[in-house]
Amino acid sequence: MPKSAFQLYRPEALTSCVVFASPHSARDYPWSFLRHTVLDEHAIRSSEDAYVDRLFDGAPDYGAPFLKAGAPRAFVDLNRAPDELDPALIEGVRRIGHNPRVASGLGVVPRVVANGRAIYRGKLPMAEADRRIAGYWRPYHAQLQALLDEAQAGFGAAILVDCHSMPHEAADGAARSSGVRPEIVIGDRFGASADGDIVDRIEAAFSHAGLVVARNTPFAGAYSTQHYGRPARGQHAVQIEIDRAVYMDERAIRPSANFHAFRKLLRGVIAEIATIRAEEAPGLAAE
Repeated sequence: MPKSAFQLYRPEALTSCVVFASPHSARDYPWSFLRHTVLDEHAIRSSEDAYVDRLFDGAPDYGAPFLKAGAPRAFVDLNRAPDELDPALIEGVRRIGHNPRVASGLGVVPRVVANGRAIYRGKLPMAEADRRIAGYWRPYHAQLQALLDEAQAGFGAAILVDCHSMPHEAADGAARSSGVRPEIVIGDRFGASADGDIVDRIEAAFSHAGLVVARNTPFAGAYSTQHYGRPARGQHAVQIEIDRAVYMDERAIRPSANFHAFRKLLRGVIAEIATIRAEEAPGLAAE
């Protein structure tokens, strides 16, 4: 089993209402897991948001906490609801309605990695799914909510910046439909998960760094954005997707020659986002 449910990096002094999180960048693949898959150690990483944790680990330097997953996405997906169980993978699960994520094999315990490649030969017992959810999913989300509660208590609002990466082919697809190839996609569930002024400030931070930014296409946000985005209660959630081609060799799953320069560029973006305050957007301050 992976060693931990999460790693939390706190600032010396909490000065920001922003919480940065990376639910898909863990790379702890223990042999006890790998021996039950049909994929090799390279292929199992293909749906991982590789090195996103290293891109955003400077957040504590700017007064904001950074939470990253301890268990890899192929083991348990922290950006899915705990009841998004796949009947094609988990024994005893009944199909209820149509969930496109589950149907494609990307439930809370994934059946496939990138390009639809199966992880297992057969099914997993329900007890195994329960063990992963109880041991990794629930502790991660309990810690994430605690950080948001802490931010809201101290600053009158909380802003989750959920950090991800996207395949370059997804950016190509967006370019074909809109004519613009985004390097960054901001997801706010089409305005439902965060106040518009906050999203504007986050977009401006990336744009000021010279990056091409799009909103909600091709990714508008999944479980974390939907669950934690409660603007009327002063809790906001925004998903960030970065084109992997900007900073890594996607095929080899390793940092590219541009990695360190891009990481340095992102430090400026993180610093700007961390300065967002509750009073800067209408309706955010605590009553």
